[in-house]
Amino acid sequence: MLHISTGTAPAWEVDYQNTANVSLNGQPLNWDITALGGGRYHVLLDGRSYGAEVVSADYATKNIVLKINGQRVELSAKDRFDLLLERLGMSNAAAAKVNELKAPMPGLIVDIRVQPGQAVQKGDPLLVLEAMKMENILKAPADGTVGGIKVNLRDNVQKGQVLVQFA
Repeated sequence: MLHISTGTAPAWEVDYQNTANVSLNGQPLNWDITALGGGRYHVLLDGRSYGAEVVSADYATKNIVLKINGQRVELSAKDRFDLLLERLGMSNAAAAKVNELKAPMPGLIVDIRVQPGQAVQKGDPLLVLEAMKMENILKAPADGTVGGIKVNLRDNVQKGQVLVQFA
């Protein structure tokens, strides 16, 4: 179960088993989705056709930017653990204790935007990881100082590999 919001609209509750079994706010979602490649999709929703493109996906912060029929939409997802931490007032405390940034998926490092010793704020771009022909901007999970960069430009990385350490 995920709670998804755009920051301006009310949040949606999404229960996702697979693309054929999705419910939105407790109601089955009547849709069909076809991957076109390169992060692009064709979506049929209640008889209406939509073009969708994943512009960027930050899996660490669960923020996704899409283009739906050419219009940019920014989404933020929270699972039940995120919601529990938020209710307990611990969402920022958990982020403050991060000592390293790990690769959320296998891919290729196509840009390094920080240097050791550089101060960063939560959300600042650190690296760009290309996976499945999509560029994913990996951002600082909390305020801190870059202690070391453990990868080089054009390195292939594995899921869970340490990319950046914080001082």
